[in-house]
Amino acid sequence: MARSTPGNPLDAWLAAVALGGRGWYAAAAFHLGLLISGSDPVIAALASATRASHLRQVGGHALARPFDSAGLRRLAESDLLGPDGIDGDHPDRPGPQAADAAAARSDVLLGLAADALGQGRTAEARRLFGIESASVNAGWRAVVRRGWVAAEIELGAGRVDAAVAPAEAAAAAAQATGSVRHQIKSSLVLGASLAAVGERPSAQELIFGAHADATRLGLWPLVWPCALVLADVDPEHADAHRRAAARALHGVLRHSDPIARAAAAASPWVPTWLFSGWSD
Repeated sequence: MARSTPGNPLDAWLAAVALGGRGWYAAAAFHLGLLISGSDPVIAALASATRASHLRQVGGHALARPFDSAGLRRLAESDLLGPDGIDGDHPDRPGPQAADAAAARSDVLLGLAADALGQGRTAEARRLFGIESASVNAGWRAVVRRGWVAAEIELGAGRVDAAVAPAEAAAAAAQATGSVRHQIKSSLVLGASLAAVGERPSAQELIFGAHADATRLGLWPLVWPCALVLADVDPEHADAHRRAAARALHGVLRHSDPIARAAAAASPWVPTWLFSGWSD
């Protein structure tokens, strides 16, 4: 697709977010790279967090961490964290909803927590989550993402019963927004949490719905993980779900940059059988 860059940095960031939502990571990375090196520290931090998120979506938690760290550094260098750093109160630079300094701070801290969790550092993830969750007025996106990360931390720690409540909170918060993508991912997180505690019928209903909605809307980064969960909660049709997951992931990889493709291939979070029949 043509790489025309919106003139407004906020519009360019929103365009990159939308591209990433469809799995067009290479095009998104083009926009984000320009914004990360741009002069606006808040947009640069948001862009860094978004690039990190896209890498995590293909299992690249180690590669995502430097981007989240760079976003935090841009905020610190512009005195947007406060004198006590990430543990203290921080000044806010007013901006559009979910695109101000508070939202950027939330994005990078939650991102760093997710990066740590994906590399098996649960205690570090919990500490970073605790720092971020003490913040206020970071916008609706932060509220939803806190629920996701909290649930994922508990799942990663083996405390599956504790994962359900934050997943339910994320789903409820997402329903109050206009973001279908956040609603679908919240259903995925809640469904996975319910499956972990043995509530298979409820998990099936949520994940089938999320998979259908993500497929209909072309949100391929959500399609393939939904299909993977379905292979577990709907074992009678596991082979069909796995084939659907592979097709969706292959589509994402075809629209990914080399870094994202390499991250997926090397990730312990992406089953190797998903690459069967894949060629770039």
